[in-house]
Amino acid sequence: MKVLGHRIELLTGLLLHDVTMAGLQELRFPEEKPLLRGQDAAELENSDTFLLAMDTDWKEHDIETPYGLLHVVIRGSPKGNRPAILTYHDVGLNHKLCFNTFFNFEDMQEITKHFVVCHVDAPGQQVGASQFPQGYQFPSMEQLAAMLPSVVQHFGFKYVIGIGVGAGAYVLAKFALIFPDLVEGLVLMNIDPNGKGWIDWAATKLSGLTSTLPDTVLTHLFSQEELVSNTELVQSYRQQIGNVVNQANLQLFWNMYNSRRDLDINRPGTVPNAKTLRCPVMLVVGDNAPAEDGVVECNSKLDPTTTTFLKMADSGGLPQVTQPGKLTEAFKYFLQGMGYIAYLKDRRLSGGAVPSASMTRLARSRTASLTSASSVDGSRPQACTHSESSEGLGQVNHTMEVSC
Repeated sequence: MKVLGHRIELLTGLLLHDVTMAGLQELRFPEEKPLLRGQDAAELENSDTFLLAMDTDWKEHDIETPYGLLHVVIRGSPKGNRPAILTYHDVGLNHKLCFNTFFNFEDMQEITKHFVVCHVDAPGQQVGASQFPQGYQFPSMEQLAAMLPSVVQHFGFKYVIGIGVGAGAYVLAKFALIFPDLVEGLVLMNIDPNGKGWIDWAATKLSGLTSTLPDTVLTHLFSQEELVSNTELVQSYRQQIGNVVNQANLQLFWNMYNSRRDLDINRPGTVPNAKTLRCPVMLVVGDNAPAEDGVVECNSKLDPTTTTFLKMADSGGLPQVTQPGKLTEAFKYFLQGMGYIAYLKDRRLSGGAVPSASMTRLARSRTASLTSASSVDGSRPQACTHSESSEGLGQVNHTMEVSC
């Protein structure tokens, strides 16, 4: 179908509805099942009422870890084998500035009400955080990752689906490398797997001498085009970074992020004993975003059979803020690829929970190629392999160019 002349080219198996599709290839998906395993549609409808009644309130916690306190905000409580959705924000932001637009998007709320959602704030970055004392040593990026098992253990999560942006994506990737059994899937936006070289380090130092900290951080968050245009979004974030986040604490986080090491991952088969992420990964970046080259390189270092690369046009440096609808749709199918499918209530009907229209279309078009990759009795589903059968055309190209 066509939407006012807009065009989308998809070369992965993810479907974004209400756009034109070109080059879509078949992928094998696990057997479709409700997010709440072991429940039929009627039971699911009742459970939605329970979740809406009990899980709408966010609760704040300060959790002890080996490297200090972590501030987290959580909604819901673990149930069965469902993973928790755990987020980690970018440097310069906190969970509110980074994720509120995305998680408040109506279709995203339809998905997340079936999960526990846990937002993690990096040390000292939350709203109202006290300034760290003189001489405080901010945790390294590796130590930030090593703090997360304390969160998982505190709330009794069996495993998580991580959503990270920028520095938060790096932390979650490191977490998945160190503790692979705790991570079922990752959505990594604007990730840069490389450490800073001497030239980059010197440029960052020089920028810090000639610009305010908020303006320096903005060059990490937004594309050059957005900064030159000085859009309302850029102005808003400049103000909020300067007023909401403690500047001394932010400087420590900024310094540590720019001192990070290479993520130390390699595509299997390229080097002996290559380390890579074992879980399904969706990489996301906006076109012309400052992180574009880093995300492209990260894609080249991951297993192509479990990795999907989503490049979003007209989204700038913060796709979760500027394009929450398209990102939600992609996330929906990422979950489906891992064996979950959201049964959403159609507000035009009174007959209870039904699959979303776009999901129904995808499921019907894939009938011949669906394979059951999930285990029985509600146990943890196996991830979609994202590979073609021997009768197919070969490996799927997992790069998406999105424009609308």
